[in-house]
Amino acid sequence: MTQQLTSTPTRSKRLTYLDFLKASDLDPHVEWVNGEVVKMAPVSNEHQDVAGFLLALLRAFVDFHGLGVVRHDPFQMKTGADLPGRAPDIIYISKRNLSRLKQNHLQGPADLVIEIISPGSRGIDRGEKYHEYEQGGVREYGLIDPIRKQAEFYQRGRDDRFHPTQLSDAGVYRSAVLKGLWIEPEWLWKRPSVPEIWKRWKLV
Repeated sequence: MTQQLTSTPTRSKRLTYLDFLKASDLDPHVEWVNGEVVKMAPVSNEHQDVAGFLLALLRAFVDFHGLGVVRHDPFQMKTGADLPGRAPDIIYISKRNLSRLKQNHLQGPADLVIEIISPGSRGIDRGEKYHEYEQGGVREYGLIDPIRKQAEFYQRGRDDRFHPTQLSDAGVYRSAVLKGLWIEPEWLWKRPSVPEIWKRWKLV
């Protein structure tokens, strides 16, 4: 979730992505876009609640099944040589793609990216990031809007484009890249007990 500053922003000098990753004096809540450091939008209580909830669920599922790793903001991801360096809210990297995982960034697309929308990031999450992640090869993209209580999921088709994925008749979303993982979007707003969901997933 990134927000371009709207009122005469103070831009730092242009940096290569390598210099950006090495910089020790930067605010960690930033991204690298066209050689410039761009601040991300502030996050809300709702954003933090949803992010923490999802992170707990995904990490437990991935660890239990030995499927790879989960990382979260401000960990960096650069999906392609000519694309920005972003810090998605949550990313999942499958075991077969772990070679992309470097010390302080992911060099290449995550298998799953989740962005949690804040009022200041709505346009970028739905616009620029959607197209960057699609172009960069992300296989599955989730857009969660806690304010509007909306959850959208996109999966990459054979045409290498994102396509919206519908819920099942039971109101369940099933992930394409995390086989066996399913969620009810209502969980994101009601946030039932995480251990209770683990039981429903047969993790405990």
